[in-house]
Formats: sequence, structure tokens, C-alpha cells
Amino acid sequence: MTQALIIGASRGIGLEFVRQYRADGAQVVATARSDEGLAAIHALGAKPLKLDVSDTASASGLAWQIDGHAFDTVIIVAGVYGPRHTGLQSPTASEFDDVMHTNVLGPMRVLPQLPDYLAPGAKLAILSSRMGSIGERSSSSGWLYRASKAAANSVLKDASLLLEGKAICLSFHPGWVRTEMGGSGADIDVTTSVSGMRKVLAGAKAEDNGSFHNYDGQRIAW
Repeated sequence: MTQALIIGASRGIGLEFVRQYRADGAQVVATARSDEGLAAIHALGAKPLKLDVSDTASASGLAWQIDGHAFDTVIIVAGVYGPRHTGLQSPTASEFDDVMHTNVLGPMRVLPQLPDYLAPGAKLAILSSRMGSIGERSSSSGWLYRASKAAANSVLKDASLLLEGKAICLSFHPGWVRTEMGGSGADIDVTTSVSGMRKVLAGAKAEDNGSFHNYDGQRIAW
């Protein structure tokens, strides 16, 4: 049976990953910070784990909770946007810490715990954003979020080098999705975004390791 691990699945894109993998008969382990999120995961027939990637003690306890698993797919979804600055406005220290601890330090805490729990040929993804691309950047809005996603891309690239031959690692732009973060005026719904990313992951080959993709498979410049 296929096994999937979703980090950050209390709602939106993360919970939709749980829903779709469960609908396909996969065994799913998924994390959330809140009791409401854990209940939503459980309601879909997945195994809920309480995890806060921004908290050192919580994040460091992942490995023992997934002992015995061999995941075919791991997707790190957990992320926050932070202040919606439109210009050169300095974030406060607490804003910086919140965004960077969740979007960058979070994956850096989770990834080192995973190698022993990956099935041969596993697929591993981090949800980034086109806003993190430097090569395609034409706006500075949300510059703290942009900086965090550029850093998350760097983390994914390093993971792809360290896990080469053991897992195929991808960074994803999920699209502008109608979620709490994306807002009601976004381009696509979560079903379209997640089904697209799952298709790309399923078809990913060794030569795709360490690459950055749109949800529909189009490559994005770093």
C-alpha cells in the first residue's frame, strides 16, 4: 500500500492532499498544530500527528512518531505569508521570526528526520511559491514571504543533492489557490492545484531531482 506523509494538513492545500491520497487508497500520516486540524485529518481516515514546525521541541519529535513507516511520498506544506508589505517596509523581529521559522527553519528541522523513513524511489516535495523565484521576479510585494520561499528553494535544492538516489525532490508553486492565504479571488481551487502537483510528482524521474515546478508541471526558474 502506498504511504504518504503530509506536513501541515489542517486545512486548504495540505488537507486536500490528505483527501486525494486517501481517496486513492493510500495510507496517510498527516500533521497539524490545532485540535481542529487533527480532527479534520482523522475524519478523512488518515493518521493525525500533532506537530508545529516552528517549535523546536515539537518538530524534533517527528521521527519517533513515524517509526516503522516507509513513505513513498512526503510533502511539506506548512507555511505562513506574514505581513503584506508592498514596498521597502522593515518587518518586525517577531514577524521575521514567525515567517522564517515556519517557512525555512521548519523544513530544515523536518528533512533531517526523514531519510530512514523513505521507501526506495520516494518522491519528496516542498510547497514553495513562484514569489520565491529570483529569475522570474517582477514585483517586490510581500518581500518577507518572497525571501522565505527563496530560502526554502535553497533548502530543497540541498536536500535533493543529499538524497540523490534515495528520493526525487521537487519544489512546487501550487498556483494562486482559493484558500485562506490565497483569498477568494484566486485563480484556481485546491482540487485543481493538488491534483496537478500529484500528477507531476507521480511522473517525476531522476533527472527532475532538485527542480522547481508550477502545479501543472511547467518548470520555473530559480
